[in-house]
Amino acid sequence: MFKRFREDLANVFDQDPAARSKLEVILTYSGLHAIWNYRVAHWFWKKHCFFIGRVWSQFGRFMTGIEIHPGAVIGRRFFIDHGTGIVIGETCEIGNDVTVFQGVTLGGTGKEKGKRHPTIGNDVLISCGARVLGAITIADHSKIGAGSVVLHNVPANSTVVGIPGRIVRQNGLKVHAHDLDHTHLPDPVSDKLTELTQQICDLRELVMATHIEPKEGHSKNDAWEAGRYFINKF
Repeated sequence: MFKRFREDLANVFDQDPAARSKLEVILTYSGLHAIWNYRVAHWFWKKHCFFIGRVWSQFGRFMTGIEIHPGAVIGRRFFIDHGTGIVIGETCEIGNDVTVFQGVTLGGTGKEKGKRHPTIGNDVLISCGARVLGAITIADHSKIGAGSVVLHNVPANSTVVGIPGRIVRQNGLKVHAHDLDHTHLPDPVSDKLTELTQQICDLRELVMATHIEPKEGHSKNDAWEAGRYFINKF
């Protein structure tokens, strides 16, 4: 356990460029406090001291604003950045080298028993405000965009954004959890709106271009029929 404590401390300096001294990190980093508190609570949980583990975890929640159930399984070098509002459920499993930002929920979707929380692979980044819900798997080297709601399995080397979460990159350039530039992710909803707006502009120009004044002996309905023909061809 104490080796993990030292490793967690060293990981803060690897992940956070704002970290200046060990004393500052030990005294002021609530994310590190939450991880250390979880390590102790989880030790009690594994010894079947469930009540003590829960009380210890609730004390940590009160002190840090981060709720990690002592029954969760968390790997090495887990990093919490600005962790207020994070919730990690009882049957959640988290691999190594995972980074989680504030407001993230790794929760369930109902009152079912057994495995009901996500499994997070190695080297995964979950950005602020994301919700990963249910007994799903987020595979290795994936990135979850800020504010996303993920309800289905995510394959390895994927980037997910949106509500509900959509995979917008997979098996391309490998995504590392240590790449903290999670503000420049694709926005599929915005892209689709831009595409629809362009189509509307094109249709408007086509209607204007095909506006036909009725000739002598022809009605206005004939002119509109001609315009509709060109629109349908488009």
